[in-house]
Amino acid sequence: MDRQQKRYCVIGAGSSGVCVAKTILDTGGNVTIYERTDQIGGTWVYTDEVGNDRYGLPVHTSMYEGLKTNLPKEVMGFPGYEMPSQDASYVPWDEVLQFIRDYSDHYDVTKRIAFEHLVEEVKPTPEGTGGWNVTVRHLPSGTILTETYDFVFICNGHYHTPVVPQYPGVESFQGKQLHSHDYRKSDIFKDQIVLVIGAGPSGTDLTLEAAKMAKIVYFSHHVPAKLKQLVFPDNVVQVPDVLRILPDSVEFVGGSQHPVTLIFYCTGYRYSFPFLHPDCGVQVDDNWVRPLYKHVVNINHPTMAFIGLPFYVCATLMFELQARFCMKFYNGRLPIPSKEEMLLDHEREMNERWSKGLKKRQAHMMGAEFQGQYYQSLADRAQIEPIPKVMTDMHIDSGRRKKEDLQHYRNDVYRIVDKNTYTKCDISEVYRIRMNITEGGDNS
Repeated sequence: MDRQQKRYCVIGAGSSGVCVAKTILDTGGNVTIYERTDQIGGTWVYTDEVGNDRYGLPVHTSMYEGLKTNLPKEVMGFPGYEMPSQDASYVPWDEVLQFIRDYSDHYDVTKRIAFEHLVEEVKPTPEGTGGWNVTVRHLPSGTILTETYDFVFICNGHYHTPVVPQYPGVESFQGKQLHSHDYRKSDIFKDQIVLVIGAGPSGTDLTLEAAKMAKIVYFSHHVPAKLKQLVFPDNVVQVPDVLRILPDSVEFVGGSQHPVTLIFYCTGYRYSFPFLHPDCGVQVDDNWVRPLYKHVVNINHPTMAFIGLPFYVCATLMFELQARFCMKFYNGRLPIPSKEEMLLDHEREMNERWSKGLKKRQAHMMGAEFQGQYYQSLADRAQIEPIPKVMTDMHIDSGRRKKEDLQHYRNDVYRIVDKNTYTKCDISEVYRIRMNITEGGDNS
């Protein structure tokens, strides 16, 4: 009975927020989700708006027209609720958005969402009970209210607050400047000489987008020489780091200089939690959110959890695993780990990362090296079912294929055989088989 009375606050109704809310409901918790926009979907929502919205708040989403997933849909579902079956593995953004909304409706999450409610402050309760005072503003009316919760889940994503590097001379540039956060449609590149800065997933994908419309695209990055294996269209030229920006051109490290009419920053985002009161005991240091136990639990106040911080992961599956991990402790089935245990684990993992030469901004990076052991550590500690190995294997293979064949890797079609096995072929092979079947049927 006591478990059912616990009150849970979830901040954000994107894929991580609705997943957490579903997991809370599974255990009988009382949950409220605060969502600052008027719809479900978070970063998967498309809008033509850029800059600030009608309430004067920064537009949250970075979605652009024409985006296709850079992971196969087979690793983007939730346990027991997969993405709809279809021939292709890489699907348009609007199919992912619809999937998240269908998932929320299916598990009765949607009616628990307080839309157009901006969380203004999260602060520990003064009683020292481990609870939280959450102050929110209803945006249409301006009404402010404070509610008290036993647990808080931070699910506000990390693709909303852009990082824009400051280069010498940037104020003098006479052309256009744009961060990928504010990019929506490819016609902005038409007949331009474009400089793309940044070699992350958005940098490589958007270089391809720009190349379809631009005269020439310069692709600037400081990634080691291995990036040279990427094969771009003929009008893409890889160049070194930017040294300085001139009124109508850019000079690069090494002395080369090229005319540019549009600078396109694909330079990533910073983790931002402006609603957290200092008493929450969480710091963000160059995108290292600390101190967190297993990248999730606030060690200073363990009734607060952050969902979705790690990147280069099977995102939706990880959200669900992190949510089950937290709920195993929050609903009393296991005692919450001691502060000593959490700090020791945190220090051990971070020291391992620093010893491998990783930077603070890579504190939550997973990828092929870390993600499998990370998922397993969550499952082992909370005594819960892990993410099947086949999912991690497909994720790693997809990343490898992107490096091998940037222009065509989305033609790959994955199919799950069992928890450890998948098959893969080219989309043209799927169509050929289908055509043969159809023709066979017509001839019979």
